[in-house]
Amino acid sequence: MTSIRYYLLRTLALVLIVAGGVAVLAAYLITDHELEEVLDTQLSLHSRIVAGQLPDDVQDADLTRLSQALSIPDYPAETYRDGRAPAVGEDGASPRLYHEEERKLAMGIWNADKTPRLLQGKWTQGTPFPAPEEEGFRWVDYAGQRWRVFSMYDDRHDLWLSMGQRSDFQHEIVARITWNNMIPMLVLLPVMLWLMNRIIRRGLQPIRRLSNQVQGRHARDLRHIELDVPRELAGLHRSLNDFIDRLGDTLERERRFTADAAHELRTPLAALRIHLDNAKAGETASLQKAYTGIERLQRVVEQLLVLARLDRTPDTQATSIDLYPIVIDLMADLWPLAHDRGQRLTLEGLHQLRIQADETEVGILFRNLLDNALRYTPEGGHVEVELGETTQGKAQIRVRDSGPGIPEDLLEEVTERFRRAADQRTTGSGLGLSIVLELAQRQHATLHLRNRPEHGLEATITWQAP
Repeated sequence: MTSIRYYLLRTLALVLIVAGGVAVLAAYLITDHELEEVLDTQLSLHSRIVAGQLPDDVQDADLTRLSQALSIPDYPAETYRDGRAPAVGEDGASPRLYHEEERKLAMGIWNADKTPRLLQGKWTQGTPFPAPEEEGFRWVDYAGQRWRVFSMYDDRHDLWLSMGQRSDFQHEIVARITWNNMIPMLVLLPVMLWLMNRIIRRGLQPIRRLSNQVQGRHARDLRHIELDVPRELAGLHRSLNDFIDRLGDTLERERRFTADAAHELRTPLAALRIHLDNAKAGETASLQKAYTGIERLQRVVEQLLVLARLDRTPDTQATSIDLYPIVIDLMADLWPLAHDRGQRLTLEGLHQLRIQADETEVGILFRNLLDNALRYTPEGGHVEVELGETTQGKAQIRVRDSGPGIPEDLLEEVTERFRRAADQRTTGSGLGLSIVLELAQRQHATLHLRNRPEHGLEATITWQAP
């Protein structure tokens, strides 16, 4: 569809023309039927009038006078004597007043034995017009023309009398009536099309204004579209503003992510270069520091990739999964890290705990939570994992460490990206808890952090009840 306006204009114009054509056709058919009724009534009425004017004993002279009264130029009425050839009347004078359309009308009189007595105009061409067989209305084809005929038998005079009119007489009247009705419609059609065009243009103005506001905006202009729109465009207007909000959130998240990532990567890269320069100068201890910096850089890149994937991936479909085998497998993967540092890693609580979540995302969530606890737990420390349920039947997983914990005033901020509030001597990126929080929200779960009374941090993930 190239244009709504032109589509509506073409469609409505076509509907108007078709509707007008149907109306004209219906008017033609209705007028034709009604006019036939009117003309049939006149034929029957005139037939009775003529029969009533004839004397009781009809003579040839009476029919001659009648033929003279009915004759008009080039359309005579002729009498038949004893069924023989027509006899010419004594007085062929034409009436002073007549109508040209009378040539499309005709009358005939026959004896009881169907021999003609008087025929008018076209009914005398060649073979005389056929005599009536019965009373009433009928259609008769005669001399290449079609006639509507009314016939009656006059008992008083023992005569058959017929009145007829040519079919084109009725059709011409119907055509003139129909054409006269069409003229105003044809005159008004351009005006109606012009009005329709104006109405359509006016009706589409809200769409045009909305389009101009969107089209004329700068790429960084993310303000809401403030425009009064009709009810039909309210949903589109609301959806555009919602889309602008989502786009603004996405761009702000990308901007913040890019800025934070650039800042976070700049520091380990600069430190790594310094350590390598020192190693080239002969300081062997700098090689271990460079290796540690590479580990941190690798971890930052990995977690940045995880965050980028989460930002671009829509919410996944939750399924029923058992949390216990996922936790066992991940603890087995991280046990070598704990063993190298002399840390104890234990699992307590339920041996089966079903939740509604995505298995892959739950694995990433728990791995980051456990990895974060192991990194901030000193050598010889203890990390406990507990699976359980709340009194409301909600599934929970708790990870407790024996690390330094988090200052109370930073507990609400530590889940922000690149925010590190614990021991700064421990390598990290400040992204672990941010990933945990975002994955928990995607799983419709909650993350709660609290410092343990003795020392260390307890992180609790609670899923909604199934």
